[in-house]
Amino acid sequence: MFSYLKNNKERQLNELIELLKIPSVSTDVNHNDDLVRAANYLINQLDDLGFATELRATAGHPIVLANYIVDKSLPTVLIYGHYDVQPVDPISEWSNPPFEPTIKDGKIFARGSSDDKGQIFAHIKAVEALIKTTDTLPVNVKFLIEGEEEIGSPNLGPFLIQEKENLACELVLISDSAMIAPDTPTITYGLKGLAYIELEVIAANRDLHSGAYGGGVPNPINVLAKMIASLHDENGKITVPGFYDDVIEISVQEKAAFEKVPFDEKEFAEEIALKGTPGEAGYTVLERIWARPTLDVNGIKGGFQGEGAKTVIASKASAKISCRLVSNQDPKDITKKLIKHLEDIAPSYVSIKAIDLHGAKTALSPLDSKAVKLTAKALEKAFGKEVIFARTGGSIPIVNNFQEELGVDVVLVGFGLENDGAHSPNEKFELSNYYSAINASTEILTELAKF
Repeated sequence: MFSYLKNNKERQLNELIELLKIPSVSTDVNHNDDLVRAANYLINQLDDLGFATELRATAGHPIVLANYIVDKSLPTVLIYGHYDVQPVDPISEWSNPPFEPTIKDGKIFARGSSDDKGQIFAHIKAVEALIKTTDTLPVNVKFLIEGEEEIGSPNLGPFLIQEKENLACELVLISDSAMIAPDTPTITYGLKGLAYIELEVIAANRDLHSGAYGGGVPNPINVLAKMIASLHDENGKITVPGFYDDVIEISVQEKAAFEKVPFDEKEFAEEIALKGTPGEAGYTVLERIWARPTLDVNGIKGGFQGEGAKTVIASKASAKISCRLVSNQDPKDITKKLIKHLEDIAPSYVSIKAIDLHGAKTALSPLDSKAVKLTAKALEKAFGKEVIFARTGGSIPIVNNFQEELGVDVVLVGFGLENDGAHSPNEKFELSNYYSAINASTEILTELAKF
């Protein structure tokens, strides 16, 4: 195995580069053909390894489905990932074109390199290494790779229900997250949920001259700014009534586990050039990110946005607001409470419109499950280090669907890093992490034969 991976290192990197060249941006209809191209690239890779493959159409982008059944008496591992990527804006901040992969300082820079093409492709290369060196696999393997994760996986939930029998497995393995620190094996056992809305504040029927009307009419941008500012109190608490009703406090055991995590608040702030880390009083930065609910404005617009001056009072202004949720919070309930609160605090001289954009449930995996224990053992063998168990502030909506529809444990093993720049300009993937991921995946699949 070691010899095979060493001798095929350059080819395995070049094949990833070809995948990264494909601009599979799921939010942009102009890239629909590119999404099909990326899916077919993966189909061809798995075809060559002897998988039974299908490119399954959905109401949106296609799903790659591939099966390698060695023996029905063996455990079956379903490996999930996604081939779609985030938009590249702002393009001006990229050091190299986002779909022209560039290797520099031991890193590969490209959109999708870490999230999630590099990580899912590492599993494919691990399967390749096992088949080429042993002529088979230690477990049955199914791949499910979608093209809509970055837009909330709208068609994957129905697909799971429809294909429940075909997707039957003992566990789901996902690599779409990060290690807590370089060369530190990490299993993520908790994901936050999400409630995401767009709020629009409307006043006049058109933009108005700020000299002719200023002081006599409401300014939607000012109103929106005041409304947003009121959503947190002076202690960083969210002011939406009932927001914390279902929140479960962080347990003593979890607090103790968090303290073992190699996380330095000062280094965290310095790495992203922050002068401080304000937030909800009474909790550490890690506790706030991993285990406390949050509310953030993700975008805001209104009025004149061009260069130079244009003195107008905008007729409307809008903001996108997301809430990251913790266990027991329901996204529909939080969305309802948030919209009701915004309606209550909006001045009578403006009208507002709130749109429910997206929601996702939280997900927790039991740390004492057989799937987690075997995966942890494999990671410790691959890295020669004790596994860190972590939560994350991110959301992977489909994890809850896997748990509910397939009735199995989901194990999240990340090989990226938090500073990989997923969703940002200059996204990168450490080459050492790519190769470590391939090696670790071979160990995981071998260990899971004991399931």
